[in-house]
Amino acid sequence: MTGRRIEKDEVLRIAKLARIEVDDAELERLATDLGRIVAYVDQLAELDVGRVSPTAHANRAGLPTRADEPLPSLDRDVVMAQAPATADGAFAVPAFVDEG
Repeated sequence: MTGRRIEKDEVLRIAKLARIEVDDAELERLATDLGRIVAYVDQLAELDVGRVSPTAHANRAGLPTRADEPLPSLDRDVVMAQAPATADGAFAVPAFVDEG
C-alpha cells in the first residue's frame, strides 16, 4: 500500500499542532508514514459494517462492577505534605501551555 501523498508543509502544520519539532531529515519519512496511515484509514472506511454488532462497550456486559458508594478520603494535610510543590492549598504544577 503506497498511500496518498502528504506534502512536507502538511507534516509541518501537523507537527506544529502537536507541538513537536520535526527536523528536515524526518520530514520525508513522516510524510510517507502519514500517507500510508491515511490510505489505510480510507481502506477501512470502504468496509460495509452496517450489519456488524458492536463488540466494544464502556462497561463490558456481564462483568461485575463495584457499587458507587462514597468512601473516606485521604487526609488533606498528609497528601499535601507529600506534594513536590503547593500553592494556595492545591498542587502546584508547571505551566505547559503558552498562555501568551
